[in-house]
Amino acid sequence: MSLPQRSLQRLRQEAKALKKREGIPHSTALEIVAQTYGYPNWKAIIKALDEYSPTNQSTSPVSKFLAEDVGVSFLQEIQGLTERLTALPENANIWFENNKAYFSSIGIEHAIFEPTITGLNKSILDATRTVRSLFEAEKFHFFDEQGQGEDYKIIKNAHFVTSDAITSTTVSLYRPMTKKGDPRMWFKGLASFASMGDQVAIIVYEGELYLFNFSRVSFENANSERDAAKFIASYCRSKNYIAEELLQKLKEIAKNPIRAVVQGDTAVGMAVELALNIAANSSKQPDYKGIELKAGRGSKNRSTLFAQVADWENSPCKSSAEILDKYGYQREGDFKLYCTVSTKKVNSQGLQFFYDEANDRLIEKDRDGLTVAVWPGKLLRDRLIQKHAETYWINANSTTINSDEYFDLISVTHTKRPLVSQLIPLLQSGVITMDHLIKRTGGKLAAAEKGPLFKINKRDLSFLFPEPKVYSLKM
Repeated sequence: MSLPQRSLQRLRQEAKALKKREGIPHSTALEIVAQTYGYPNWKAIIKALDEYSPTNQSTSPVSKFLAEDVGVSFLQEIQGLTERLTALPENANIWFENNKAYFSSIGIEHAIFEPTITGLNKSILDATRTVRSLFEAEKFHFFDEQGQGEDYKIIKNAHFVTSDAITSTTVSLYRPMTKKGDPRMWFKGLASFASMGDQVAIIVYEGELYLFNFSRVSFENANSERDAAKFIASYCRSKNYIAEELLQKLKEIAKNPIRAVVQGDTAVGMAVELALNIAANSSKQPDYKGIELKAGRGSKNRSTLFAQVADWENSPCKSSAEILDKYGYQREGDFKLYCTVSTKKVNSQGLQFFYDEANDRLIEKDRDGLTVAVWPGKLLRDRLIQKHAETYWINANSTTINSDEYFDLISVTHTKRPLVSQLIPLLQSGVITMDHLIKRTGGKLAAAEKGPLFKINKRDLSFLFPEPKVYSLKM
């Protein structure tokens, strides 16, 4: 007798979720799932599941692959797999979807990970890209700055949150000497809080981590007198306070037009920052206590999502200056390349975007089909998360008073948690485009680069950000 079909189905669901989460082909997701559980490929795990029989457990062969890599026998692996799969509540998927929707609706920033049987057995978890992005956005931990090996391990406070209680624990953050130092994490006591297949949400609050098991209970319906509900309320008050503080400041400065201090596309944003007493800087971090400010003239203009140069190491052109030399034009004493690049058509300079799905790369090519520059999909997704965890998109009208430009602040659109999975599809559809802004002035050798700027029209923000809220700045 083989393992129940439910076990195989659960593994396929894992692969489906991984495919959706990482934007990879289904076949690749299946292979990753198989390797996660200690098997060389998907065929091997299918064979293992088919051959397992409770009637011959005493003679089940030991997997050499598992014995060497995982340290448990084939039989233990299969038995543990079956026990945890069948242990998931029938409402696990419903609770997960409801909790995810609930946390998003009330603005709780979180990342989700799924414990694997290998991870639970070895007390080790991969710090996935989603988790790392949350840590970086919240300034909790930066794996890229951490050394490899036990000497560089970092221990921080963490907590397990159930509907009734909050239990303190610790999280270990480290990069092993093996496997290129891939980021790892482990929560002490996790096995008593979550099983394989559970969907666990991580939240960063006041410099510590809080874990919610989305597969075990509905937190939306938690008793308001219990610890979980109290924590959620406290978190929301803390986060909403900053957003409300900024909104009130914007309403105050919107009482009168504010004078432009520079010309060009950045004029509105710089005028607003000056009015808010925010020092001008070139940092990639959000502008106001974790909230990014974006401002532009009128509602039809495109707004910049982020600036991101190409992966020069893997691009034929090794700098913006080289792109300028090959595709620029002479204009009024300057040699420049000011143009918009889209997937929909070739622009006036012969440049166009193409998406290489197999390798998850956005590629810029010229009219002869030659590759100009390359942006890895991961690089773009990470920049989006870093820049727009929370954003105020300010709409202003431009007026001229005594030959000076002034801005009348009209409204603000408040967005949170970009739909990272939609970034590439929106690039493919031409909703998101990129502007080259490269210029060499006069006889100078150096080229000035203001981009490349990835942009979106304000009217299309809802495609990338769920439930944007619009507030009038006129009291």
